[in-house]
Amino acid sequence: MTENDQGNVPSRQRKRFPGISSRAYEHPADRSALVALRKLSGFDTVFKALSGLLPERSLRLLFLSDSVRVSDAQFAHLNDMLRDACYILDLEKVPPMYVTQDPKPNAMCIGLDEPIIVVTTGLVELLDEEEMRAVVGHEVGHALSGHSVYRTVLLFLTGLALKIAWIPLGNVAIMAIVTALREWFRKSELSADRAGLLVGQDVQASMRGLMKIAGGNHLHEMNVDAFLAQADEYEKAGDLRDSVLKILNVLPRTHPFTTVRAAELKKWSESRDFQRIMDGHYPKRSEDKDTSVTDSFRESAGHYADTVRTSKDPLMKLVGDIAGGAGDLAGDLGGKLRNAFGGAQGPKKSDAAGTDGAAGDGESGPEGATGDAR
Repeated sequence: MTENDQGNVPSRQRKRFPGISSRAYEHPADRSALVALRKLSGFDTVFKALSGLLPERSLRLLFLSDSVRVSDAQFAHLNDMLRDACYILDLEKVPPMYVTQDPKPNAMCIGLDEPIIVVTTGLVELLDEEEMRAVVGHEVGHALSGHSVYRTVLLFLTGLALKIAWIPLGNVAIMAIVTALREWFRKSELSADRAGLLVGQDVQASMRGLMKIAGGNHLHEMNVDAFLAQADEYEKAGDLRDSVLKILNVLPRTHPFTTVRAAELKKWSESRDFQRIMDGHYPKRSEDKDTSVTDSFRESAGHYADTVRTSKDPLMKLVGDIAGGAGDLAGDLGGKLRNAFGGAQGPKKSDAAGTDGAAGDGESGPEGATGDAR
């Protein structure tokens, strides 16, 4: 896309990244999976053929008939943001964008053949201009990474699982696929958050947007540092029982928890990788075909190893301790597990009841624990 094609852009100058590959901002946890899929000859063609029953045309007609399409004549400020985001990330074709009536703040990028972006009125009304710019960049990042295909399949399978829930074992098979897709998509959200930061180039606006999604339009009552401290407290809180409850709480979600996203993005914004991109040093799309699957998996493995080593989560610390002392694993593992789950002494009747109560409270969670945003 040329500068003339891009049209009117906001007044503040932002750096542009010609030819940038999505590998530049993709989180290691989702990059290796995407590279492996892209390396499979004809994978996308086969995938779309198998997904031939997906009602994509119906979705497009639904948004066209019952939502407002962003253009120079409608939501012009969003249209400027969209074109600006595509210009910065050098996305050749600007995807259509719709605003749909829904008080819940949300946005998504869907579509098999071509991506379309949908934002809710709740999100448009909640965020200011710079915060919204990061969201639009987030969705354009999804489009550049090719996430829209898998997001569409996830939406379809989630609906299908509800329809066939009465069939014995049928729902089990579908939910297994849905769970796997959700795990990947949660990681892809971290990648798209980074794309949003590359577009907005204002980390404070990105932080504010995430805070508002978590706590509403009450910035005067919130604080970025305190919000980030919640993520640190969440990571290191409790014992192994709490670690298990964290896993159970996140499984139904398509998005990571908001404080975790904020902490991940803040960490990346202060990294050497981010600075190198801002200085103009980043992988190009023209090099994607030469990308090594082995190197990508090695980088992903290194990321997970570093996560285990530095994590404050009780379960991850236990894994790190066990890995670090593998030589005396047989004699030490039992003691570590007993201590992690509440001490070496045998549980008393009251202790067991307390454990059940803790698990029950954690699993029920707040009403909105499985809600998704952005």
